[in-house]
Amino acid sequence: MESSHVQALQSKHAGLEARLRDEMNRPAPDNATIQQLKKRKLRIKEALAEA
Repeated sequence: MESSHVQALQSKHAGLEARLRDEMNRPAPDNATIQQLKKRKLRIKEALAEA
């Protein structure tokens, strides 16, 4: 897979990780948002594993 594509996926993964961490640290985290972020992060991780 192209290096720039892998870098873009890694960047998206890091961004989702940051959003997930922020959401979990909120006084009243939204579980639906957390689950959505985790699923998106997992899909990106799987795409990186295939690269």
